[in-house]
Amino acid sequence: MVFDARDKEISIDDYVRYIDTGTVGKVLDTRIEDEIAWVLIDKTGLWYKSKLVEILDEKDINIKDTPTGREVDVEELKEKAEKLENMQMDSSVAEGGG
Repeated sequence: MVFDARDKEISIDDYVRYIDTGTVGKVLDTRIEDEIAWVLIDKTGLWYKSKLVEILDEKDINIKDTPTGREVDVEELKEKAEKLENMQMDSSVAEGGG
């Protein structure tokens, strides 16, 4: 049996949130290797340690509507923000008019 960060049993088709990044997805598979429990999440296709995810309540699973009608990809937004933070500003790039 595989348990989440709050010691709730995780089953296939449960929705979970990866605590560190907020990634939400449905559990496709579980496994235990070397006494470490893992869950495979559909959103990323990656395996996560089960103790680093938490099962979501049904009220937390609802996809919120966005102005564009699309689901918001939190990971994509974080990557864009990181790129903006790492951008270097240089005053010699452009000169003022006049």
